[in-house]
Amino acid sequence: MENLKIATAQFENASGDKEYNLGVISRLSAKAAQLGAQVVAFHECSITGYTFARHLSKEQMLALAEYIPEGESIQKLTQIARDNNIVVLAGLFEKDHDDQLFKAYICVDKNGLVAKYRKLHPFINPHLLPGDQYVVFDIHGWKCGILICYDNNVIENVRATTLLGADIIFMPHVTMLTPSTRPGAGFADPNLWYNRENDPTSLRLEFDGMKGRAWLMKWLPSRAYDNGIYVVFANPIGMDDDQLKNGCSMILDPFGDVIAECRELGDDVVVATCTPDKLEKAGGYRYRKARRPDLYRDIIGQEHVAEQKVVWLNKEETPTT
Repeated sequence: MENLKIATAQFENASGDKEYNLGVISRLSAKAAQLGAQVVAFHECSITGYTFARHLSKEQMLALAEYIPEGESIQKLTQIARDNNIVVLAGLFEKDHDDQLFKAYICVDKNGLVAKYRKLHPFINPHLLPGDQYVVFDIHGWKCGILICYDNNVIENVRATTLLGADIIFMPHVTMLTPSTRPGAGFADPNLWYNRENDPTSLRLEFDGMKGRAWLMKWLPSRAYDNGIYVVFANPIGMDDDQLKNGCSMILDPFGDVIAECRELGDDVVVATCTPDKLEKAGGYRYRKARRPDLYRDIIGQEHVAEQKVVWLNKEETPTT
């Protein structure tokens, strides 16, 4: 297995404007390739936009969603991969031929679809159905998995994907700067974004504080460290519908260290080199070897009724404007 150069990107998506979003994906993919990346990852629903979907009817969702792999956006994404000789991962809403809706994240290369994953814990629109399987696939000899946003909050999902062989898990998100029961959480004032050229300091303090990056760093490094895997985190920046997002797309190594991070207050892409030796040097590799499933097989696998609550969505919270 050779070293692999991976890029992660952040950008301000436009709600429902797939042509615009694919244009940005094309531009940032070209930049990633110029920086030597063999793979580039974008955020959850980077093709379609995300938060605005909470207001859409099923008919509107079906009009926005696409069939995979025959959808137009998948074909355009494949052309972007072909033009830049790079593997591209991006997200969109999917429909099947029974008019079922899913939150999907896909991987394409110059030849077309490599992998498709459906979010296990969708919530932004009531018409979305949950996925029912993990996905592990190959990129240049590396075993890769995908878990979308909330999926990563359920630690069993990360461990299961790792045990299925993943060396790298792509974790596309639209997250941070939303209310929850956690102290310090909450929406961010969109005016901070609109005034970013005049006052970048106040925006950066909000982005990096407890509403944003400081919360992310409580848990994201542990997913990489505990499992001994590379984590590729992608998140939008700027306004997603009426909510401000803080980007900080990053790549973490199996030691839980951040090895590349987007720090621009705008569209950005960064590249990190993944080296195979870290996979076995990291503590997570040894801890997986030391597991004793006989102790907890029946505990972890016992019957459980899934309950998923998203505080800001359930309360119909709206940001300060």
